[in-house]
Amino acid sequence: MTTGEAPAFDDGFRERLADLIAWRRDVRRFRTDPIAPEQVRRLLALAALSPSVGNSQPWRFVLVEDEALRRGARDCSLAANAAAAETYEGERAALYRSLKLEGMAEAPVHIAAFCDEATPVGCGLGRMTMPETLSYSVAGAIATLWLAARAEGLGLGWVSILDPARVHALLGVPASWRLVGYLCLGRPVEEHDDPELVRAGWQDRLPFDEMVLTR
Repeated sequence: MTTGEAPAFDDGFRERLADLIAWRRDVRRFRTDPIAPEQVRRLLALAALSPSVGNSQPWRFVLVEDEALRRGARDCSLAANAAAAETYEGERAALYRSLKLEGMAEAPVHIAAFCDEATPVGCGLGRMTMPETLSYSVAGAIATLWLAARAEGLGLGWVSILDPARVHALLGVPASWRLVGYLCLGRPVEEHDDPELVRAGWQDRLPFDEMVLTR
């Protein structure tokens, strides 16, 4: 066990942290130049420092490097996207079809983030009444990865329009692993401090006061 003085974070650091959070975007437009494997592993190591329910550490990151597997994952996304488009009508349908919702063809790094729902680590502490907190823990690790990548000038995109069961079978992972996010990582083609869906006219950001209640 180690003890020591906690680091001090001054106003300058807090301002930079606020900038980092504000400039963290869901990226769909990537440059194709490669990312060094050691940089990817360093970012994943930072993600693995995230808190987890009962210290269960249920995240399992699969680096998808095989081109056939990447194509299979993108085919899965394209099929799900086509099906989703059919659920909209009129101008909303046309706008949906105009959106770029993934960067799987361009991103140099693909990471499938799974939750090991059978992990014995943590001995079930904290999740007896809310077992979904295992997946929440993985989502928290993804958020940490997102910020760590942004701090190094990289972008991350979370692909959610796909069939998780199909991706699970494609990657041949254990039955107890559940897909939480299929992630694309790379250098952004462009930089913006607002979400792409806001710029595209899909949805504005909600006013902050509508998201905070007092009881």
